[in-house]
Amino acid sequence: MHLELSPEDRAFRQDVRDFIAAHLTEAMRQGQSLTTSMYPEPEVSRPWQQALNAKGWLVPLWPAEWGGTGWTALQRFIFETECALAGAPLVHPMGVRLVGPVLLKFGTEAQKREYLPKILSSEDYWCQGFSEPDAGSDLASLKLRADRDGDDYVLNGTKVWTTHAHHANRMFALVRTSHEGKRQQGISFLLIDMHSPGITVRPIHTIGGDHDVNEVHFDNVRVPIRNRVGEENAGWECAKYLLEFERGAGIFSPRLRGQLKRVAEALHGIPADREDLGNIHRKLGEVNADLDTFEWLEMRTMAALPPGGNPGPVASILKLRASRLKQAIGELGVDALSADSRRWRSASERGGAPSRQAQTLVPEYFNSRAFTIFGGAAEIQLGLIAKTVLGV
Repeated sequence: MHLELSPEDRAFRQDVRDFIAAHLTEAMRQGQSLTTSMYPEPEVSRPWQQALNAKGWLVPLWPAEWGGTGWTALQRFIFETECALAGAPLVHPMGVRLVGPVLLKFGTEAQKREYLPKILSSEDYWCQGFSEPDAGSDLASLKLRADRDGDDYVLNGTKVWTTHAHHANRMFALVRTSHEGKRQQGISFLLIDMHSPGITVRPIHTIGGDHDVNEVHFDNVRVPIRNRVGEENAGWECAKYLLEFERGAGIFSPRLRGQLKRVAEALHGIPADREDLGNIHRKLGEVNADLDTFEWLEMRTMAALPPGGNPGPVASILKLRASRLKQAIGELGVDALSADSRRWRSASERGGAPSRQAQTLVPEYFNSRAFTIFGGAAEIQLGLIAKTVLGV
């Protein structure tokens, strides 16, 4: 997509480039380039986030009084594009883009004063406690019990697929505080100290070979009632608001464009006489066209958002399209690598040393399979689109 920038926007783009040149280190860039899972490790992302916060650029979607930038949609797009092109670390979204907006809308003044500054400083590193062994796409069936005992809730149960729980010192979680009425009516939204006695984090290694997600077990874990966001049994409203930010308040196309660029570089190494070369080039053209369309959809959506606003039902469209594009690019990368993609782990395991491209593109392909599951499965998004957008 090519945009005609005004002199003001060109000056802003240069400001972003100057900032990146001054603050993006080679260690940060290398850390992001080697990341094949969802998010870079905190030692990679935290220094970048702290630099952005010092500049006042970390939370563009927040209200100005809490550090928001007041950028236009085009400025946000320029910023995200320049960061992606430079290979800057992806900002960890759990605090900045998920629990932060929930606190701004539903939190008490005391909760805002306690938690928002620590999100901005990156002192707190958050994880999301939503999914459970029997509550994934059907999130309302969650069972993690939170029983009142004096000034505390006592938690017993399990969360699963919890991204970066092994790094986090904070979790925002949905818990079961009542079994009366509809399932959604008995859910509350809690903020949990991950160092609380009774919490056990167990790793889950994904098909791509990464340790990105975990099981988190709660055994009589005490959480102060003051850590509840919103009213008791009203956490479902917080969850719906948060999921719209998770699915649609980010700008995904620049990072997808960066992934496609890595695939295109792999294509340069394909011999000219390879039989499937024409088919691969056709797929590359199709993905490029889809990505151009997705960029315009993101721009249109972001342009309509006020600072701190959430995208509403269109978030499901953005999430679905971004997930499918991620998978299509991953598949194209494996197609380009051909035989090299089958020996990506190590020479001892596969009988031949993998290329550096294979070490990146193949795990990205494997990990992309989950993108149409987490954050609301593709089937869930299609149902939401039919109900809220099409009115079916």
